[in-house]
Amino acid sequence: MTGMTLVAVKLLVGFIGLIIVINVTGKGNLAPKSASDQIQNYVLGGIIGGVIYNDDIHVEAFIIILAIWLALVLGLRVLKRRSVIVKHLVDGRALTVIRDGKIDIRNCRRAGLSANELSFRLRAEKIYSVLDVRRVIVEQNGEFIIVRRGEQTPRFPVITDGQIHHDILDIIGRDEQWLRAELKTQGFKRPRQVFLAEYESGELFCVGYSTQEDAQENALRAFMRRGRRG
Repeated sequence: MTGMTLVAVKLLVGFIGLIIVINVTGKGNLAPKSASDQIQNYVLGGIIGGVIYNDDIHVEAFIIILAIWLALVLGLRVLKRRSVIVKHLVDGRALTVIRDGKIDIRNCRRAGLSANELSFRLRAEKIYSVLDVRRVIVEQNGEFIIVRRGEQTPRFPVITDGQIHHDILDIIGRDEQWLRAELKTQGFKRPRQVFLAEYESGELFCVGYSTQEDAQENALRAFMRRGRRG
């Protein structure tokens, strides 16, 4: 196999491998929203780019390298879904940097925000005083969630993939005991039965896994009844 032919074959293998990784790990990697997704894309690009022009690495070895990398990525995703601790260690956690017009300097430092950067981000949203802000949250990907005074509170995910996010509970001023009690009223015995639970304006809306269809319907009815009473 000539040099250019080998390069072309490796390029084709890399392209196929990239498609497989994106489809297996999810389309969200096209627009990464976490640190691990971003690093995953960088490393994958580096592997493909570094191997293509290296004549010492044959196609078979290239395929094995891609398979190992895919296994590592999938393994990390499974760990992140099963353990909130692992997810926080890898991707970080959401931080409240402004609460009721008061800046949390400690969380600003954790998020790597200087006073100038925070002020700039607020001005970009046409906010010229922290007193006009009820809450500012920095997500794991660095995006800002800004709640102005008088605005409706956005939805916060307190459970994802069966895992409780205690940092979100702290943000909304609730605890795990309250959350478990709410889950029971909606037909869920354990948090791991819940695919997604969101908190908005004092209400909890839960979506269970496919085996919990009855619980989902009951939760939706309860949520709608509360909305009509409100």
